[in-house]
Amino acid sequence: MSGSAAPIWAADPFPLYQQARKPRTDDRRAAVRGFVLYLKKERVYGILALDTGWKVGDMMQEEKRKPDFERKHEEDLQRIRNFRLMDDDFMSKVFEDKACAEFLLRIILNREDLTVQEVHGQHDLKNLQGRSVRLDILALDQEKRAYNIEVQRSDRGAGAKRARYNSSLLDANLTQTGGAYDALNETYVIFITEHDVLRRNLPIYHVNRIIEETGEAFEDEAHIIYVNSQIKNETALGKLMHDFSCTDPKEMNYPILAQRVRYFKEDAKGVTTMCRAMEDMRNETVHENAIEIAKRLLASGKMNDKEIAEMVKLPVEEIEALDHKKSA
Repeated sequence: MSGSAAPIWAADPFPLYQQARKPRTDDRRAAVRGFVLYLKKERVYGILALDTGWKVGDMMQEEKRKPDFERKHEEDLQRIRNFRLMDDDFMSKVFEDKACAEFLLRIILNREDLTVQEVHGQHDLKNLQGRSVRLDILALDQEKRAYNIEVQRSDRGAGAKRARYNSSLLDANLTQTGGAYDALNETYVIFITEHDVLRRNLPIYHVNRIIEETGEAFEDEAHIIYVNSQIKNETALGKLMHDFSCTDPKEMNYPILAQRVRYFKEDAKGVTTMCRAMEDMRNETVHENAIEIAKRLLASGKMNDKEIAEMVKLPVEEIEALDHKKSA
């Protein structure tokens, strides 16, 4: 291109430029995008700023990011198609619906009179150190009994001490400060496990404290239940475990669950909800990893708060708060 030639982005053969100069509108944004694609086609690169306020360089970077976004989106859609109720992220969305949670608990506890008043999916509780622990499902019934329902594909995640820990979390978080001990809620920690964790080939295990010398129930109202998803038979519980293993709602036994699963797998709004939830979880994981790196850097004492904030891409105020907590 000679020095006297008009710049390629201002030439008459490129009509989108004139559209891109108009006030900010969706049409104008589309025009800028078209302008960027034209520049790419003509192999014109670099940061070009229109006198309209849009930075073409930024738009070019956006175009480069699109394939990565589309790849992640397609991966998310494939994951959603393969989800089962044994996958905790998916299970939490399905059973945060009160009717579904109530249906689940009625079958597991064999109690038709149970009514769920409140339910939360992916619910955070604080432990004694002030750290958050996330429960798959937390539900309360009409008698204020509390239910923590977890799906566990790994045997390690459903061990006896994990059950004890979750039970203690319920007690610590559901009791009012200074409240009487006899005001403690009756609690149920329920593990639905991929494998037969207790290895007795039973469909369900009820764990309650007893007085060893007499064999009588201790009656502290803290219950632990293991449901073995390997046993799929014609009982109500066996049919439920079949449904927990299905990826296709058409193969499920219970319409109330199939309808909810179908919503998140096939309905446009439901799929969007799941994709958004998965993106939120990804972002949260990135944030948690950044926090852990920041803690290690603070412990090393080799960098100041501002330097750490720049390295891990967190606000300096968040790093300062971590530093203050470390020093306390």
